[in-house]
Amino acid sequence: MTGTYWTLYAFAVVALIAFMVMRRSGQISQKQAANYVKSGALVVDVRSPREFSTGHLSQAFNFPLEELEGLLPEKVRDKNRVILVHCRTGLRSKKAKERLQHIGYKNVFILGSYERAFKIVSGRML
Repeated sequence: MTGTYWTLYAFAVVALIAFMVMRRSGQISQKQAANYVKSGALVVDVRSPREFSTGHLSQAFNFPLEELEGLLPEKVRDKNRVILVHCRTGLRSKKAKERLQHIGYKNVFILGSYERAFKIVSGRML
């Protein structure tokens, strides 16, 4: 019976590590993101309006993932503009980047989670 518990424990640890690696893969470096923010990059929060209303970065524009392809092109016509996307955990940010690249935006970068984006935008990087 103890062998089963160790197997389950090991599986849970591996799954957690895989999730963390997957969540962080493809993210822009903190330093590069901070430089883009200072240069006027557009910060886009792809969370739902309800999530956005509970707290958001003062610089961020809310373009929910489900409406991204329709809303963002109305506001951002320059497909070369630097766009930094974030969400609650970082997973929707990856989808947002893919969707924006698919419609022709060339400089889309993943900030990741709200917490990470806050640290970068506020200059409180660790």
